[in-house]
Amino acid sequence: MARSKGRATSEVNAGSMADIAFLLLIFFLVTTTIASDKGLTLTLPPEKDDAEEIDVKIKERNLFKVAINSADRLLVEGERMDDYTEIKDMLIEHILNPTENPELAESPQDAIVSFKTDRGTSYEIYINVLDQLQGAYYQIYADRAGVTAEEYRALNLKDPKEKALYEKGKGDIPMAISIAEPTNIGGN
Repeated sequence: MARSKGRATSEVNAGSMADIAFLLLIFFLVTTTIASDKGLTLTLPPEKDDAEEIDVKIKERNLFKVAINSADRLLVEGERMDDYTEIKDMLIEHILNPTENPELAESPQDAIVSFKTDRGTSYEIYINVLDQLQGAYYQIYADRAGVTAEEYRALNLKDPKEKALYEKGKGDIPMAISIAEPTNIGGN
């Protein structure tokens, strides 16, 4: 079709388009939930100014010492270890002390894990060793509850039956893992 010369071309009024785009942007910003990574769920100690100095005497036999240096070399109970997956079984034996060995913990309630790293320690070995330490406690709790460690960790604490099972497993054995402040030897 031919256009007539007398008609003006119609234009779209775009004056309110910016307002509409702005309102849509605000709407999506307000209604969108942004997933955030949880990271490690650790309870950090209080600031040094707020903490009161408490001198606690711990028997040497109750401590299970784990150290990692800046070269990611593992030292467990004063001896070098190349395979970090062995820590879990060693810690379970230390905590439960089934043979009443005088070198292991006096009781599960008295057992404490001392975990020390260096600033140059890689995150990978840090997380793997910490996972083994926590896994030992979860294995003990699961055995007491009569389930697998995976089932124990997946218990829904909002369900009264599952919470009772969780409490039965944990009982009076605290997960006592002391994570010391890293040393500056190998770090930046």
